[in-house]
Amino acid sequence: MGAVLYVVATAIGNLADISSRARQVLAAVDLIACEDTRDSGRLLGALGIKSELIAYHDHNEQVRVERLLAALQAGRSIALISDAGTPLINDPGYVLVRAARAAAIPVVPIPGPCALIAALSAAGLPSDRFLFVGFPPRGHSERRAWLTGLASEPGTLICYESARRAAATLADVAAVLGPRPAVLARELTKRFETFLSDEAGALAARIAADPEQQLGEVVLLIGGDRRSAGARAAAEEDRILALLAAELPLKQAVALTARITGGNRNRLYQTALAARTPTVND
Repeated sequence: MGAVLYVVATAIGNLADISSRARQVLAAVDLIACEDTRDSGRLLGALGIKSELIAYHDHNEQVRVERLLAALQAGRSIALISDAGTPLINDPGYVLVRAARAAAIPVVPIPGPCALIAALSAAGLPSDRFLFVGFPPRGHSERRAWLTGLASEPGTLICYESARRAAATLADVAAVLGPRPAVLARELTKRFETFLSDEAGALAARIAADPEQQLGEVVLLIGGDRRSAGARAAAEEDRILALLAAELPLKQAVALTARITGGNRNRLYQTALAARTPTVND
């Protein structure tokens, strides 16, 4: 096949979802780079494929890239796969892809299953704009700060999460973002595939009360900020104004907020007046 790096999507649960093209490539390449040789070995065994495997994951990425790039430059073909689904989606791989491109080695995607896209397609939330945000922070305060930074995103938010932390994450969504619609997509393409939809707080309570929903692999989808662009901009101006007004004289806080955001100074001043009683320094 020559010096080519193939980025190959595999099944996310149901083995029948792997494409015939993916099977052909995996059977034909000289080497397959994978996250876990045991898991990928079982996959290839089920497909009747005997290509050589090499471990490539977060902990050895820098070292392995040198070896894999050398193999490509020697004319060998390599397939990059993840434990499930499409490589590089919250998985290692971009360092290798970047190195191959820099060395003028062709990088060919072999598309296929992807958990976040599968979840979005069946969730019933707006799909004209969405943002994949990886895994939420595990700590409660860190997660709330992370959500605060996503509050004004108008697109549907999609994240991967541990099933046992899904209820806590959705409770924080309700506390920080308000009554947003939310969907839990669990065990996609597998026997116990489940979609649960509700307002984020109510969904958190449902999951917390049902141990079965705390098992397996989960994608969480959260409705975006559907306010108008003007309303989102005004809310951000008010947020910055409140932070500055807590530390500075009112007029200075208003002037600085207007400079940072481009907001209307008169509106900001009236907002600040309504929020606090002026001090002698104002």
